[in-house]
Amino acid sequence: MLYFARWKIILTIAVSVLGVLFALPNLVSKTTLSALPDWVPAQQINLGLDLRGGSYLLLEVEASAVIAERMDSLKDDVRGALRDDRIGYTGLRATDSEVRVRIRDTADMPKALEKLGALSSPLQTNLFAAAAVRDLVIEEGEGGLVTLTMSEPAVKQRIRSAVEQSIEIVRRRIDELGTTEPTIQRQGTARILVQVPGLDDPARLKAILGQTAKLAFRLVDVSVSTAQALEGRIPPDSELIYGEAGQSEPYVVKRRVMVSGEDLVDAQPGFSQQTNEPIVTFRFDTSGAKRFGNVTQNNVGRPFAIVLDNKVISAPVIREPILGGTGQISGGFSVEEANDLAILLRAGALPAPMHILEERTVGPGLGADSIAAGEIAATIGAVAVVVFMVVAYGLFGLFANFALIVNVMMIFGVLSLLQATLTLPGIAGIVLTIGMAVDANVLIFERIREEMAAGKTPISAIETGYSRAIGTILDANITTFIAAFILFQMGSGPVRGFAVTLAIGIITSVFTAVTLTRLVVSVWIRRTRPKTVPI
Repeated sequence: MLYFARWKIILTIAVSVLGVLFALPNLVSKTTLSALPDWVPAQQINLGLDLRGGSYLLLEVEASAVIAERMDSLKDDVRGALRDDRIGYTGLRATDSEVRVRIRDTADMPKALEKLGALSSPLQTNLFAAAAVRDLVIEEGEGGLVTLTMSEPAVKQRIRSAVEQSIEIVRRRIDELGTTEPTIQRQGTARILVQVPGLDDPARLKAILGQTAKLAFRLVDVSVSTAQALEGRIPPDSELIYGEAGQSEPYVVKRRVMVSGEDLVDAQPGFSQQTNEPIVTFRFDTSGAKRFGNVTQNNVGRPFAIVLDNKVISAPVIREPILGGTGQISGGFSVEEANDLAILLRAGALPAPMHILEERTVGPGLGADSIAAGEIAATIGAVAVVVFMVVAYGLFGLFANFALIVNVMMIFGVLSLLQATLTLPGIAGIVLTIGMAVDANVLIFERIREEMAAGKTPISAIETGYSRAIGTILDANITTFIAAFILFQMGSGPVRGFAVTLAIGIITSVFTAVTLTRLVVSVWIRRTRPKTVPI
């Protein structure tokens, strides 16, 4: 146990030195790090929300809106399927949970059910399912009534897909704000937890995440005046839409979307060359540019409404065809509003609206207090452990303390290398690790004492102490590591932070106790050839 091959010595020293090197950037400022060469490790640990301050939001995706949108699109599919085969129908309508249609001639019912059944598609289920599950349930009622609803597995799958898509879009929007290390994760069926450390403008974050940002370009209906529309005389293919807050007069807009925001590939804030007011310039992909060019070419002189989340933000008149696939949106924006709108358009629209269930703001002062409390706790714990080890084990206690210092540095080095986020429970995990770090050494040293008391020589006692204590050390640390793994898998947020630091601490503790301390003891024995063990 005390013999080390040359490659083991080099590897042990290299791992320890690398751990210390990756931890050192946390002891200096970012300004100092920026002046160092690129090859020097410069990654620092990211502080979590409870240490750095920032914003906490719990969002919920409106599941009912997801299903309602599917029903609207299904209604159009039903209309198209029945018209293609010239099947007479009446009373086609969509609710939030179903689509209903009445077939006029009952003789057409078998053919209608066949065509409507083709709208249903199989779902991906587990391999042990007895039969394929389809996304639509089609029921025949009295008087030629046909009802189409989504199956339960289809509802769950669509909601899950909407939440996953929302998480990705939320992440892109937050990344556009320039923040670092946000925590964005799913909670439950339709909820999303968002933590953004260091963000000093929570109101802006709420505004960015609260908008669905569904953009559409639609023609203004000039066949009817606004006054007539307010009296209820609206053409069936048009609707009344109001503008942004502060714009009292509504617009009569065609229901048909000429070009959607899904065709956008870029959006940037800028300033108008004519009025010098903030605007947002946008650019379409190839298909979107073609449709946009055709619409503007065929409707010169007509107003073109730009609708965002069912509100008209601008309705300019088309002066000339726009064939380059680019355009601009102006609506009396401030500089920040133009920048936020560009962020929303670049990140894409949410599949469904979200509302805020819970919000918290943590000030940087509270984070500074938490860091100070953590430093005090860590200092007291470290000093107590160091003093105890020296008093209890003398020179071997100094060896253990040296390994403890390397151990703590390695924990910070690994956290920096992984760019992990350190939270207050994470600090608790480090403090706990400091106490646990010497457990392995205590087991080894007590075993060596027992062997010395049994009359063995120093080298034999040390050899036996290490060989017989390693099994106990591994058993104890493996069980703790399993507990940390379960905490990480089952927990979220702060619990995961505690589990990460605890798991890293277990690995580094075993390394420093079983390998590093043993190497130090081995070197000491070779150099001093002791007659007794000062333990």
